[in-house]
Amino acid sequence: MTLATERRRRGPELENALLDAAWTELAERGYDDLTYDAVARRARTGRAVLYRRWPAKAELVRAAVLHAFGDSPEAPDTGSLRGDLIAALRQANSTRAVMAVQLLTRVGDYYRATGVSLGDLVDQATGGRNPVLQTIYERAAARGELDPGAVPARVLQVPVDLFRLEFLLTYEPVPDETIRQIVDDVFLPLVAARTGRA
Repeated sequence: MTLATERRRRGPELENALLDAAWTELAERGYDDLTYDAVARRARTGRAVLYRRWPAKAELVRAAVLHAFGDSPEAPDTGSLRGDLIAALRQANSTRAVMAVQLLTRVGDYYRATGVSLGDLVDQATGGRNPVLQTIYERAAARGELDPGAVPARVLQVPVDLFRLEFLLTYEPVPDETIRQIVDDVFLPLVAARTGRA
């Protein structure tokens, strides 16, 4: 099938193709070398389609990052707070870590051009919250393992923050033993100190 005979994509199908192409170009080339021509070629469409939606490259990159990080994985349900947290961090290790490395190594020029950090972009994509953690904590509360009202929000964020820090220090997947230590040696004792359980 040639470009001329392909079915014309519209709406969400077209937008997903454009943003997937922009994400791939960003990951391969970085912000400075990303071009509308390359994105259009990869998406098998014309540049005008891109310019109508995102008149500036910074807007296109922002949309591509939000698209890539916008879909949250399913929260694991192992039957325990400990098991769910370890499973969620392992899940992040295998999926989100690759995307984060691609971004960290490629969006420095975007930050210099716009003043918007990677953290700002991810917060925009997730609404500033972590739906996987939220689900894990709601399930743990329903099982009587956790009283989220008794534990400060900062403490509830500790597993993800320590995971992220470990990752940022090495640009490598976080070792399984480190994930276990984050949960067993840091987070659960903090929760137990606040609630007397965990």
